[in-house]
Amino acid sequence: MSTYVYCIARGGDVDLPEDLTGIGDPPLPVRQLEQAGLTAVVSDCPDRLRPKRRDLLAHQRVLAEVGRKSAALPMRFGSVAEADDDVRDVLREHADGYQEQLQRLEGRVEYNVKAAHQQEAVLHLVLAQNPDLRARAEADRSNGGGTYEERLRFGELVATAVRERETVDAEAVRQALEPAAESLRVGPESTGWFVNLSFLIAQPRAEHLLTAVRRLADERPHLELRVNGPLPPYSFTDI
Repeated sequence: MSTYVYCIARGGDVDLPEDLTGIGDPPLPVRQLEQAGLTAVVSDCPDRLRPKRRDLLAHQRVLAEVGRKSAALPMRFGSVAEADDDVRDVLREHADGYQEQLQRLEGRVEYNVKAAHQQEAVLHLVLAQNPDLRARAEADRSNGGGTYEERLRFGELVATAVRERETVDAEAVRQALEPAAESLRVGPESTGWFVNLSFLIAQPRAEHLLTAVRRLADERPHLELRVNGPLPPYSFTDI
């Protein structure tokens, strides 16, 4: 059976409950592999591993248990080695780099912030701030809505104005939140969000970021802001 890896921590820092279980059906016992002053938290891996909700939650539960007492380098769901010895070999080969990352991440967590526009609110905003668009809308309305070509052109102009607004608001989000964090990573683009930022924060300073988010929401009510955290520092771990 192959070896499923949850995270890497310093040797001696991990104190897992004896009954802690991880992925699998039935859930498989979690154990530790020691090598080169490091600990890999692992379990056996089922033959057919799928990203089922049960296993995703089990993966997160193990990370949370380890992270409560020590810094850890979290592995993504589905990190599998052929055998325990392969995991030990990796720990030995990359020991210095892992120790450096663990030192940097001690006492730190990740918060992810996504931003989108509230559609009606941003449409009112771009029309209010663009006299030409507003005049065109009023002219089309007085002409019964305008021709098909006129409506199409108006829609294109509005879409361009909204994209320009996204650029302005994305920079505003970054400038408002970045000072509260030690480091920032830009996440991949995703449908429905024009901002996807991850922040590395010392745990005692987390409230500074959350306060900045609330202030930003008050100042820009046309924004929809979603905060997820505290999380294991996935975006700031290089394994």
